[in-house]
Amino acid sequence: MKDIKTDRRDIFFHKVLALASWVVVCLVLGILITLILSSLPIFKAAGLGFLFHKVWDPVNHRFGAMPFLAGTLLTSFLALVFSLPFSLAIALFLGEYFYQGAIASFFQSATELLAGIPSVIYGLWGIFVLVPLVRKLEMKLGILPYGVGIFTASLILSIMIIPYAASIAREVISLVPTELKEAAYGLGATRWEVIKHIIIPYARSGIFAGILLSLGRAIGETMAVTMVIGNNNQFPTSIFAPGNTMASVIANEFTEATSNIYLSALIGIALLLFLVTTVVNIIGRYIIKRLSVKK
Repeated sequence: MKDIKTDRRDIFFHKVLALASWVVVCLVLGILITLILSSLPIFKAAGLGFLFHKVWDPVNHRFGAMPFLAGTLLTSFLALVFSLPFSLAIALFLGEYFYQGAIASFFQSATELLAGIPSVIYGLWGIFVLVPLVRKLEMKLGILPYGVGIFTASLILSIMIIPYAASIAREVISLVPTELKEAAYGLGATRWEVIKHIIIPYARSGIFAGILLSLGRAIGETMAVTMVIGNNNQFPTSIFAPGNTMASVIANEFTEATSNIYLSALIGIALLLFLVTTVVNIIGRYIIKRLSVKK
């Protein structure tokens, strides 16, 4: 009798999981189809050139998504480069050196707090603290002292995405078998050699998964980036120049879209953002699969 009840529960549980999976698939397909249908007018008017044109002039109905694609990729990958050393250092510190105790709890709570701070607060902090510092740096470098720009937005993003990569990497590093590390120590390896040759190779797929999650967070961030990037619709000529991302231009101009073609262009940028995120995730999952430790 117990076996029959257990089988029924398992069948019911599997049906619920299957239903939830289909709901997620339907939601993704629904969003994609809606974006495609709503962006058809801009692609009929400009063709695929909409993706490659560098001019964004709503007054004269000239729409090009390339400045925003470039701004999104620049800010996201620069933020990833800035944050990666800190994320990995925090993960190793909490996962290998201080994985329990008061120190570990304090730093873990502080790291998680960074993820819980609203993005508008990051934006305000960037305006009043980071922008003046960047302006001073630009003056020393002989660059036009905008203060705001892609570089400033990248710095804000790098702070915002540190908890995502660090938390996942910490969990994976803490799961490295103790036997492997003890065997390496028994052979005379130093702490650095154990980290380099045992911990990082074993946990590399999880570390990259955290990097992928933080990259997705950076690509889609809107409010904090909008407040410090400068909101310039021209193609960025340097990392210190003001620019715009796909998310920020949608947030800034969606309420100003008075014509159907203007609205369709913004939805086309949303479709492009959706596709970029999807492609990044597909490539990332392929790399994670290749990096996974074979058992």
